[in-house]
Amino acid sequence: MSKLTTKVFIADDHAMMRAGLKRIIASTTDMVVVGEAVDSADVQRQIGKTDCDVLTLDMTMPGLSGIELIKEIKKQKPGLPILILSMHNVGKIAGAALRAGAGGYLTKDADPERLIEAIQKLAGGGKYIDPAMVDKLVFDGADDKKPHENLSERERQIFFMIVAGQSTSQIAADLGLSAKTVSTHKKRIMEKMDVDNGADLVRYAIEKHLVA
Repeated sequence: MSKLTTKVFIADDHAMMRAGLKRIIASTTDMVVVGEAVDSADVQRQIGKTDCDVLTLDMTMPGLSGIELIKEIKKQKPGLPILILSMHNVGKIAGAALRAGAGGYLTKDADPERLIEAIQKLAGGGKYIDPAMVDKLVFDGADDKKPHENLSERERQIFFMIVAGQSTSQIAADLGLSAKTVSTHKKRIMEKMDVDNGADLVRYAIEKHLVA
């Protein structure tokens, strides 16, 4: 392996996404995938013992929420550049990820060339923001919307069920969803609202007088 080869670690719970990323990276002459993880525990277990230059990280994997996971990884490897790959093109989510320690943010529907460009930028010590996200980072925070008003109808429904004290399994049973689907919704809710856990959601609801 050339000394100039950028070593990339991929963390994503979807096999097809990991396969796609590997194909894109394999199409270059100066990058190689050196490891993969399928959930947050897997990332934390492997990242400390893997020699890599850039970590590509999915925001919504099983386990810790994306923001909390970024913080934990930075504690473990402070100098490791983290490129967030997310389905969310919401400025507030991108901003929260960057504040938590990520070095770049790219949406999953971006062109492959953007991915290569982002990895190269982070490997070289720079930062990278998806050009399509720049305006959102500037203007998403400029409106008067409260965080819970950015939730989808389903997310808002689950938000109030969490605040009411229902467990993931209870919510899943009531809504006819799988526990995994509910957990994914919960992670997205916490990301959109920039909180780390269910207790913070309850606190938010009380502070905003959303519950009696």
